[in-house]
Amino acid sequence: MPSQMTRIAMARHPEGDPVAEDFSVEKQAMPEPSQGEILVEVTLLSLDPYMRGRMAPVKSYAPSLSVGDTMTGQGVGRVLVSKADGFAEGDLVTGMTGWASHAVLKGTEARKLDSDLPPSTALGVLGMPGFTAWTGLAKYGRPKAGETLVVAAATGPVGAMVGQLAKSQGLRTVAIAGGAEKCRIATETFGFDAAIDHRAHDASSLRKALAEAAPDGVDIYWENVGGKVLEAVIPLMNVHGRIPVCGTIAWYSGAEETTDQLPLVWRSVLTKRLSVNGLIIFDHWDGFPDFLREVTPKVAAGEINWLEDVAEGLENAPAAFMAMLKGGNTGKQIVKLS
Repeated sequence: MPSQMTRIAMARHPEGDPVAEDFSVEKQAMPEPSQGEILVEVTLLSLDPYMRGRMAPVKSYAPSLSVGDTMTGQGVGRVLVSKADGFAEGDLVTGMTGWASHAVLKGTEARKLDSDLPPSTALGVLGMPGFTAWTGLAKYGRPKAGETLVVAAATGPVGAMVGQLAKSQGLRTVAIAGGAEKCRIATETFGFDAAIDHRAHDASSLRKALAEAAPDGVDIYWENVGGKVLEAVIPLMNVHGRIPVCGTIAWYSGAEETTDQLPLVWRSVLTKRLSVNGLIIFDHWDGFPDFLREVTPKVAAGEINWLEDVAEGLENAPAAFMAMLKGGNTGKQIVKLS
């Protein structure tokens, strides 16, 4: 066993979009697990948009990172040392390892993986993103056959799952994605009925394109983005429409210019009797076993498609993360550790 591990820490709080100088690659002594804990060698790391929010020194649903903290994140790896019941050396597990080559996890906060599916699925389609989509669509989207669903960031791991689940329940599905290639993937790989490239439009022309793709209006808008996409969708919402708010990535770094649409949004919530629900998946973990029981067989059978972008090497995690925040990924962003 090596005497040292590698981690990536937050070197400073970003101002606007994160840059390379906001991260530091550091060596430190290999940690030792206490009773009830396991030492894991991380092989795969998940990168997710929520991590940008954790880098901001503001009050939110989870504690912010302090300068010097290891970047937060879920990983998959092999158990090197176990002092926890139910885990043995060599077991494949997942848990909140952070951006690190090795991590100590409490046995109560790790999950053993025993599926024949690739381990990376535990970070995407069968992990937090897939569970977020499954939970939010059912609880807050409340889909009905014949309705129209619009999904922002539609080829990402959450959006792609939302679209496929809704399509299987008889809804018309409209994807909003960045670039012609992502729009092609949305329709050909994930089965959306229509796809619109938001990069080719301002808010006004985007609304016109959406109106053509959703001639009966929008019953469910899955919010991953905010910004001009939200501005375009709100006037098209039907009475008693539902908006699960999963993310607002366009505003995470405070960079996108936008007009003050709050009066329009708030009036639409009133006059159209919209249901707008913030979705933080931490509130729903009790449903995760049901999600796995329902969705794992569908993934195994090829009924649900998924894509991954893989960056090689822990040291390349910051670059992959920064690119992801600007839409540089197509599917679930994974880092494969050497």
